Amino acid sequence: MSATVSRAARPSAAPHTAPRARRRRNWSWLRGTAITIVTLVFVLPIVWMFAAAFKTNVQVTDPSVGLWFSPTLDNFRSIVEAGQILRSMGNSLLVGLISTVLSAVIAVPAAWAVGRFNMHRTGSLILVARIVPAISLLVPWYYLFARMGLVGSYTVLVLSHMFVSVPLIMWIMISFFAGLPVELEEAARTDGLSAFGAFWRISLPLAAPGTATASLLAFVFSWNNFMFALVFADDRTQTVPVTLFNFISYASTDWGGLMAAATLITVPVVLAAVLGQKYLVAGLTSGATKG
Repeated sequence: MSATVSRAARPSAAPHTAPRARRRRNWSWLRGTAITIVTLVFVLPIVWMFAAAFKTNVQVTDPSVGLWFSPTLDNFRSIVEAGQILRSMGNSLLVGLISTVLSAVIAVPAAWAVGRFNMHRTGSLILVARIVPAISLLVPWYYLFARMGLVGSYTVLVLSHMFVSVPLIMWIMISFFAGLPVELEEAARTDGLSAFGAFWRISLPLAAPGTATASLLAFVFSWNNFMFALVFADDRTQTVPVTLFNFISYASTDWGGLMAAATLITVPVVLAAVLGQKYLVAGLTSGATKG
């Protein structure tokens, strides 16, 4: 009798399963379509920039010339021979590395203290520092740094970038340290370590993915920053965003040189993201699940 009931009940499940499978297929198709559209939106401008770097100015401005053309290296040759792009890339690399390292040295221990000791007011002040637009500080900064004789130096660029990088790294790292089990540090304290020793030997290694993520984002900000370099740098300390801006003039624009320079300055950031992809993904996913 039970076998008969079981046999009769089995076909009735099919009508309920079919709509669910159909909805799953429709959702999978919609998700794939959305991912494809978003990918094209982000990738096509990069492809166009890369292709335009190997075109002449006439070909860049000609809509009939697509991706099928005779490539040329004249744009890369001209900007390398000029020398400014390589010098500015070196300046950006120097300022980015120094500002990122100094910001991490200051911000990571501060984020541990805020996250471990529940300094909510300090966290709110950090958020305020992130909200305040840096452009509102350019005039007093310029006056102060000019009186100190720092305008046009690497020091002023590093300090101005740290104003953004320190709160950025702190804000990212607070959630990481707050999500770490406090019992690990308590056990280390029981074994004789100081509070800072527990942070250095226990918490900091566990937060390595978050530190790498925050540092990479801070470096990308420094590499791409245009406003601070435009105001504080001179011809000797000029960074890559300002050098790109110089390809645009009132009468004309050197599109080929601009795209070639943009391609060159994109390579270091892409390499940093590819080499740090393991830590970047781990850091972003860990930060999203802690709180």
